[in-house]
Amino acid sequence: MAEEKHEHNAPDSESPGYEKSDTRPAVVVIITLLSIVILIAIGIVLNEYFLLTKERIVYESVLKPESAALRELRAREDEVLNSYKVLDKDKGIYQIPIDRAMQLVADEAYRARQKADRGK
Repeated sequence: MAEEKHEHNAPDSESPGYEKSDTRPAVVVIITLLSIVILIAIGIVLNEYFLLTKERIVYESVLKPESAALRELRAREDEVLNSYKVLDKDKGIYQIPIDRAMQLVADEAYRARQKADRGK
């Protein structure tokens, strides 16, 4: 009888060639869920990559280039804001750089504040 059992477990040349046991449903569910999670993650990463690439292309083609008119306007603004000029000599109106004007106004306000504090 031991020989019969041994013969039964031995590979048979007439065996059907497929697995006779059932698959475990838990393994199938886990593999399916992992596959879905991986596909979703890949989709999110590809979407973010697409958005970043699109933003970079829009910036480089639309937002970055400066027109000649804009450069000229900025040059005129810099000249007006950072140069000395006599506007009306008779009335004593002069143009000074904006930084110097802000410094003079701040100094004047500081002196006025000190005079007011001494007067109290």
